[in-house]
Amino acid sequence: MKIRKKLIAWYLMHKRPLPWRETQDPYKIWLSEIMLQQTRVEQGMPYYFKFLEAFPSVHDLANATEGEVLKLWQGLGYYSRARNLHETAKHVSKSLNGQFPRTYKELIKLKGVGDYTASAIASICFNEATPVVDGNVYRVLSRYYGIRTPINSTSGIKEFKALAEELIDKERPATFNQAIMEFGAIQCKPQNPYCLHCPLNDSCMALATSKVKELPIKLKKGKIKRRFFNYLVMISDDDETQLQQRTKKGIWQHLYEFPLIEAEKKLSKKELLELQGFKDLVKDNNFKVSLYNDEEVIHKLSHQHLHTQFWIVLVNEIKKGAIPISNIKKYPVPILIDNFVEEFNF
Repeated sequence: MKIRKKLIAWYLMHKRPLPWRETQDPYKIWLSEIMLQQTRVEQGMPYYFKFLEAFPSVHDLANATEGEVLKLWQGLGYYSRARNLHETAKHVSKSLNGQFPRTYKELIKLKGVGDYTASAIASICFNEATPVVDGNVYRVLSRYYGIRTPINSTSGIKEFKALAEELIDKERPATFNQAIMEFGAIQCKPQNPYCLHCPLNDSCMALATSKVKELPIKLKKGKIKRRFFNYLVMISDDDETQLQQRTKKGIWQHLYEFPLIEAEKKLSKKELLELQGFKDLVKDNNFKVSLYNDEEVIHKLSHQHLHTQFWIVLVNEIKKGAIPISNIKKYPVPILIDNFVEEFNF
């Protein structure tokens, strides 16, 4: 097919020199693919190097504690990726003797490995002709063929996967998969694609029908949920503070944070002090409370916005779960907490 040859030719001329393109080691490919899920290359690159330095092999990653993995992941977001990464490393190291599965069907059984990641590893490392379909691929195919099926619908996922299977170069699956992803990343971009200098502009349906800005089509997400967080930043006379680990499923599972009171709305100081939750957390009768940030910090996640206030609570002593303030940076925390710690200059 013409599109196949043109994409590979374009890729061989324009591909970026990314470190995971210099290897077929499944550990390194797997690591990069997990990190780049919902993460830009520029953001993920430093984490890739940090992880390889700390954990040169899957055995090293498996032998790390979850806390060490989460701390190194801190700032990348979507922390379930890090927890799944660690669980899969332990499985590969201990149950598979350090050897990753060699086929798509076996790779997709690994925790945290979906269709896209299994296809990427199978094609790049083991030359299996299984196509990758990520956001870049959806965009290229929907524009080139003028497909209006929503890419995040059940029918859309099946349609684009079938089309990618037709297009893949069975002799060079790794090259083709990387070519179409790279093309979507730097040529057929979401905004302001380079249509004038595009090698596919003579046969692109979206360009011919002036639909480039409309494609791909995506079903709208549900309503964003607003949550109101009040963090109690305890500071004792002997320079101790308090952190708690989030153990329930949901955002930031197993990360640490200051004692939290979640409310239905933004709280005033008076309202905060009247809450039973505050009285349960602050056991010292001699305390002083002040609001650190006059304006809420709004931390935006995919389906929710966290309206956050940090309350400085000065106490004589912390009677349970105290840690030295000097140790606070050793704990894996959400970026919201990490930014506060840096700004407050503990």
